[in-house]
Amino acid sequence: MKTHVKEMYDLLVIGAGPTGMACAIEAQRAGYTAIMVDKGCLCNSLFNYPANMVFFTTPELLEIGDIPFSSPNQKPTRQEALEYYRKVAEHYDLVVRQYEEVSRVAGSDGEFSVHTRDIFGREKIYHARKLVLSTGYYDIPNYLNVPGEGLPKVTHYYREPHPYYDQDVMIVGGKNSAAIAALDLWRHGARVTLVHRDSVPHQHVKYWILPDLANRIQNGEITAYFNSHVTHIGEDTVTVKTHDGEVVVPNNYVFAMTGYRPDFEFLETMGIAFTGQDRQPECNPETFESNVPGLYLAGVIVAGERTNEIFIENGRFHGRQIAAALKAKLG
Repeated sequence: MKTHVKEMYDLLVIGAGPTGMACAIEAQRAGYTAIMVDKGCLCNSLFNYPANMVFFTTPELLEIGDIPFSSPNQKPTRQEALEYYRKVAEHYDLVVRQYEEVSRVAGSDGEFSVHTRDIFGREKIYHARKLVLSTGYYDIPNYLNVPGEGLPKVTHYYREPHPYYDQDVMIVGGKNSAAIAALDLWRHGARVTLVHRDSVPHQHVKYWILPDLANRIQNGEITAYFNSHVTHIGEDTVTVKTHDGEVVVPNNYVFAMTGYRPDFEFLETMGIAFTGQDRQPECNPETFESNVPGLYLAGVIVAGERTNEIFIENGRFHGRQIAAALKAKLG
């Protein structure tokens, strides 16, 4: 049975992260009605970051809706950010439908129908004149595509170190998330092996993390295989192809920190076109309206596979440009 939400909203935002929130806030401040839907919780991607994560940026660069982000720390924690965004949602009385996954979008500019399904399979249909897609990229990992990747000991997300004390743990990847996970696990008693396809850690690893990781590797506290890749994951081992041949490493858990990508398939079902090898969605750089009239893009999905170009710090401003476009079209 489908439930029709009778109200016609001026704007429906798919994705309730900081950028999606900023879009809803700016629309409301411009005098329009707005609603957000998300298949997870408010700021779901941020919630799934490592429990003890510290942002690389300062609090004021995470602010939305002109609400100050007060923190005693120069760099705020994940927990502080979650509390801040909850308070912002309360302040603006944002309408958020959590734990409702969008199954399809029908209609056209001026009269979209957004079909959702909750965790019990119950369906709803929302109606909106305009849409914003702000789904980020954290939900779909880049898979290794090797035998054994589906074993329960393999995950693409790192939360906290305690369960892996006195365990053989492998980190696959060489970017910030991989480096942070490797160091955190080692400091909490795990036996850590790092595997990276390149000869050195990625250039985007933060400058204060890189020497720490290098010292741990040099001292033999973290085992590292560079210019290497995983070929098979077994129940108790992982096989790694190195420049010296195959190595079978004892293993209890694997963290495949190989990055994430936007849900291109979902964008395609909505008629969005892409350009270039980085699969950037077509959109107007001034208004962020896509090639589909009335459908706007916000946040990291604007950059396609170049996910290191847009963060909360710059994506949060997309809402203002979209709100200005709404004024021009809705009056």
